[in-house]
Amino acid sequence: MTTIKFKKFDIEAYKPGKSSIRKLKKIIKLSANESALGTSARVKKIISKKNLNFFRYPDGKSKKLRNEISKKFDCDREKIICGAGSDEVIQMLCQLFLKPKDEAIVPQYSFLMYRIYAKIVGANVIFAKEKKLKVSVSEILKKVSKKTKIVFIANPNNPTGTYLTKFELIELRKKLRKNILLVVDDAYAEYMKNKDYKSGLDLFKKKENVFILRTFSKIYGLSSLRIGWGYGSRRVINALNIIKPPFNVNGVAQKAAVESLKDNKFISRSIKHNIFYATKIKDFLNNYGISSNKVSANFLLLNFAKCKLKAKYFYENLKKKGIILRSTEDGYKIKNMLRLSIGSKKENLRFMKVTESIFKK
Repeated sequence: MTTIKFKKFDIEAYKPGKSSIRKLKKIIKLSANESALGTSARVKKIISKKNLNFFRYPDGKSKKLRNEISKKFDCDREKIICGAGSDEVIQMLCQLFLKPKDEAIVPQYSFLMYRIYAKIVGANVIFAKEKKLKVSVSEILKKVSKKTKIVFIANPNNPTGTYLTKFELIELRKKLRKNILLVVDDAYAEYMKNKDYKSGLDLFKKKENVFILRTFSKIYGLSSLRIGWGYGSRRVINALNIIKPPFNVNGVAQKAAVESLKDNKFISRSIKHNIFYATKIKDFLNNYGISSNKVSANFLLLNFAKCKLKAKYFYENLKKKGIILRSTEDGYKIKNMLRLSIGSKKENLRFMKVTESIFKK
């Protein structure tokens, strides 16, 4: 009998936030950090046009989209690469930079795809401890060795919602060896209005040894279309283009992303909505002994350490009412905490009403 052999990976598969509950049809999904206001009207209009040619291959280089990104963010279009979600760009970076036994440093609690893609190519993932659920520059530097090739940072960080200030991020780049690539994931940058924050793109646009990740899945509301982009030196981008799948970003996603960048009113409204409801919910939950991070991205990490209820009990009781949060025990191994995405006005008010009823039991 012939046995087909394949590689075996010591990897825990990515578990996304739950999106359904058995026997319940009406669900409020606050588990995946998606756009609270949905999608821009401009995007809906372009997608509803009848002249989309699905039988044609899309532009493999995403030229129009890269032009629009270049204009919007005042950066060089030749230093931009687009991907089927920013996670595809992470995958390509790991393929390009990491060999078996190389080391990639990631914070203790960070976006799971950094460690997954690094392990797939055979690299060793080194975890840097966090201090009070915040990425620590000193702990990262302690973990650097001769084998270190990449340091991954999401800023603000997912799932903790904490962030490095612009000075801490600059300090990290200065103190890392010059031949180590610092990858700064700006997934939630648009939401950030904190005075001590600067996006990776703003800080390191001209740096050769920093690579920036951006996504259309969050504030732009294009999660389902899977589209993101990366920004790095021309040398790195040219190398990535060699290994990039030929038509990796579908045509509808490219058109939608172009339109979403033009809708400044929608972006502004999304930011205001997020700040208002994140602050409102944070203050509301504090009354029940549930603490959270300083308002930053479009989610809060809920800490039940000083609450009379356990996170798991709260999570299960919300589920009974059709409300789904993200368990941080899955993948992240963070106990007695939950991640809450900021939803629409209706969703947020419903969440607060149900929370009141749970604590009155």
